Amino acid sequence: MADLSTTFMGLVLKSPIIVASSGLTNSIENIVLAERSGAGAVVLKSLFEEQISNSAHKTLVQSEHHPYPEALDYINHYTRENDLENYLQLIREAKKAVSIPVIASINCMSASEWTLFARHIEEAGADALELNIFLLPSDPRLKADQGEQVYFEIVQSVIKQVRIPVSAKISHYFSGFANMAMQLSWTGIKGLVLFNRFYSPDIDIEKFEVTSTNVFSSAGEAANVLRWVAMLSGRVQCDLAATTGIHNGEAVIKQLLAGASAVEVASVLYKNGIEYIGEMNREIGEWMDRKGFATTREVIGKMSLKAVENPAAYERVQFMKYFSGIE
Repeated sequence: MADLSTTFMGLVLKSPIIVASSGLTNSIENIVLAERSGAGAVVLKSLFEEQISNSAHKTLVQSEHHPYPEALDYINHYTRENDLENYLQLIREAKKAVSIPVIASINCMSASEWTLFARHIEEAGADALELNIFLLPSDPRLKADQGEQVYFEIVQSVIKQVRIPVSAKISHYFSGFANMAMQLSWTGIKGLVLFNRFYSPDIDIEKFEVTSTNVFSSAGEAANVLRWVAMLSGRVQCDLAATTGIHNGEAVIKQLLAGASAVEVASVLYKNGIEYIGEMNREIGEWMDRKGFATTREVIGKMSLKAVENPAAYERVQFMKYFSGIE
């Protein structure tokens, strides 16, 4: 039978499927269930940078200069319900309850004093730390290189604090994404997670209110992830993990072939239950057996841009083939 184990950020995973940071990983019960269902690792629900800063200062700066007062209101409430000690205790209890890697997560947007808290995460026993860097380049006054520099400041500041592996979960909103990914991979991070999903706004035309939409990913979103995993595989100096739109075992296989060492999933588990990991593993294993692959090492990167006979298939040729016949 095929061996589904893989390595990501130096961590040995019994399966390439990681439960992504979400409400699904906010309890010991669910973390234990994830391990029993065959998950290779779990990423705990994210702490917010503002929570950590709030703890350091004892209170958030509530001034008219803050651009998002609604966000401050939410964070104030969230912090009351989820203080930092509770997060550290979750790490400690998870490490006692399961044998799979437990990865902490911080949702961040600056390299402020909060980065010192990374030490406490390491001391609590986390196997790794994922930095979900959440910067939407929406300020027209900000030049591209100014926004991109923040990523390096965050990553470098955190890496100085810890010895555990650090990954960066990022979006594709860069002026030159391939170059940015390459440069980030040289900072000392052990993994890049492609891609995080921003809040998607919608408009209620009856109430004239801004609401949210597309909370969960759709299967179609995996295509863009696949393209970039394939194009970066073998070029960046760290492992790659794919996330967003991965809803079944076949989608996992495709990302592995493109060059991902692991995948992170959440939406599919909200829809089908955490136990669905077992079904996804079964699909992967059966496919590997059918194709004669004994280990994931034989699969990972087999269809990356560097490995395929026609690299342009990921760039321009397929586009021309697809649209040339459409009237």
